[in-house]
Amino acid sequence: MMQQTSATDLRSLQEKIEKESAFVELLNMELGKRIIGQKQMLEKLLVALLADGHILLEGVPGLAKTLAINSLAKACGVDFSRVQFTPDLLPADILGTQIYSPKTETFSIKKGPIFAHFVLADEINRAPAKVQSALLEVMQERQVTLGGETFKLEEPFLVLATQNPIEQEGTYPLPEAQQDRFMLKVVLGYPTREEEKRIVQQQISADVLPKIQQVVSPAQLLQARQCVREVYLDDKISQYIVDIVYASREPAQYGLPEYAHLISYGASPRASISLALAAKAYAFLKRRGYVIPEDVRALAHDVLRHRLGLSYEAQAEGLRVEDIIEGILNAVQVP
Repeated sequence: MMQQTSATDLRSLQEKIEKESAFVELLNMELGKRIIGQKQMLEKLLVALLADGHILLEGVPGLAKTLAINSLAKACGVDFSRVQFTPDLLPADILGTQIYSPKTETFSIKKGPIFAHFVLADEINRAPAKVQSALLEVMQERQVTLGGETFKLEEPFLVLATQNPIEQEGTYPLPEAQQDRFMLKVVLGYPTREEEKRIVQQQISADVLPKIQQVVSPAQLLQARQCVREVYLDDKISQYIVDIVYASREPAQYGLPEYAHLISYGASPRASISLALAAKAYAFLKRRGYVIPEDVRALAHDVLRHRLGLSYEAQAEGLRVEDIIEGILNAVQVP
């Protein structure tokens, strides 16, 4: 049952959120030293980080995906590791393995690159399913078992996976159940002409590129995550989120009978949870102590686009999943 929040409680919560979210501006300024444009990517990265989720980025090479998460790790003072996914990659290459020492006749644990706060899984769709599943199990459980011993991963923990939408040779598409583990899937576009001009000038300049300084601590991030959970979500907004997700399963109930043969499967309950948490994190970034419908709409595409399946009819008609989501958002009544 939704807890009733008085005006006084809301005011005190607003003051707390404004105080706790002060670092967001510093973080954006610091990242802006190295990353030109891509505001959407940086914003969604922070949403995933604050909502304790993971993020899948889809875009052509050269859009600063690696630079973004590396810079974010430096600004947050956390460990960063990058794994280049290839067809010959093994789960042990990510998780780690046991190594036998003939000298001592004992096994020792060699931890893999997953033991970092921020992990970049570059071109995740280039590795076979057993490698993808090893990574995604860690994302869900936040722990690794090696040689019968379980190791908890340090918080904050964030996986950013990338995939190239153009090149499909030698790739293994992520199964639907594994895609569902990602809170957000963000599709990146090219920078504007002016942004690209600034990028070129920055890269060819004789000046030394500015270094990213730490502006927030891991402890502050964990505290911010706790504050995100406290952001007020009204019962009407909760119902709005559920209606959006439910409309992807039963479109006829929301005045969209023509969508019934276009959607092969709708979003899971994890989509509702992700949309609610992401909306809270988005409100926190906007330094608000409560969620409004615009927060939900701003993130609906990123939460749903990898959770909806289009039928053959929809693909034959040239429809995109974004078109379906937009239709759902227009059909569901806004509170």
